[in-house]
Amino acid sequence: MAKIKVTKVKSAINRTQNQKRTLQALGLNKIGQTVEHDDTPNILGMVNKVQHLVSVETK
Repeated sequence: MAKIKVTKVKSAINRTQNQKRTLQALGLNKIGQTVEHDDTPNILGMVNKVQHLVSVETK
């Protein structure tokens, strides 16, 4: 299974509660933090919801 690296690049201040919870579910707390996830439809959907706050790299 392919992997993706998700990095938080913007703050979650003044964002909806749904977007804040999505970032927490992805494991992103601080700006600059990077996590690695499997390339599944669930993860891609969550990344799509907060695409303006994160950057994504495929491995």
